[in-house]
Amino acid sequence: MDRNATQRSSRHTNVPGSSPSMIRVNTVLIARILRMRRSSCAQPKRLSRLHLSTVSRVSEASDAPPVPDPGWRPFTVPNLISLARLCCLPWFVWLVFGAEDRWFAALLLGALGATDWVDGWVARRFNQVSELGKILDPTADRLLLLVALVVMIADGSLPLPIAVLALFREGVVAVAALVLGALGARKIDVTWWGKTGTFLMMFAVPCFLASHSDIGVADAFGVTAWIFVATGLPIHYWSAVGYIPQAFDAVREGRAGNASG
Repeated sequence: MDRNATQRSSRHTNVPGSSPSMIRVNTVLIARILRMRRSSCAQPKRLSRLHLSTVSRVSEASDAPPVPDPGWRPFTVPNLISLARLCCLPWFVWLVFGAEDRWFAALLLGALGATDWVDGWVARRFNQVSELGKILDPTADRLLLLVALVVMIADGSLPLPIAVLALFREGVVAVAALVLGALGARKIDVTWWGKTGTFLMMFAVPCFLASHSDIGVADAFGVTAWIFVATGLPIHYWSAVGYIPQAFDAVREGRAGNASG
């Protein structure tokens, strides 16, 4: 009887997995299973957060304002306005020398000067900014002013000192642009001061022309012309000085771009 009791006691104490080593193994396995279950439960949450983050970025990108296309885009409304202004130059010359109608020539020149702001506003308002427009707009402004100055010097309706000062500034800017291009500088955009100076001069010049016409208020246009010149010519020169630091930056950036390319 004692032998049978000993055998039953031995079978009872040797249950599979009841030894200390087996207990440790089972504990490790259970811990791993629990970690795997927690990881599988957390994975959808991470994916959900990633999805929400992606949707948020896409939504922010869609709500962002449109970026102007910097391509050449020749057939845009602002570029057509600039071309129309240039095409009116022969008409202006004919009105002064052919028809000898200084009053109508002054009206045309004033209208061409007023449209200087129209093309820029249309380009920014309707997302039609282009690289061609950045070149064509200031070129049209400069040609209009140069042609008007030369024509009025020949006509005798513009005081010679004013004409010389204005032509000297335009000549310096033109030569500087050629030198910067030869040095490989990037293009310099026209500043607000430059546009303002040109705008005031483009109104001063036709006022001088109107003051030499046969209308009854010619003297009033003469006074107005001197007011525009007194403000426009200093701004014209101040804007030219302001381009000097931009010119150095343009040369440095242009050379750096050529070296990296």
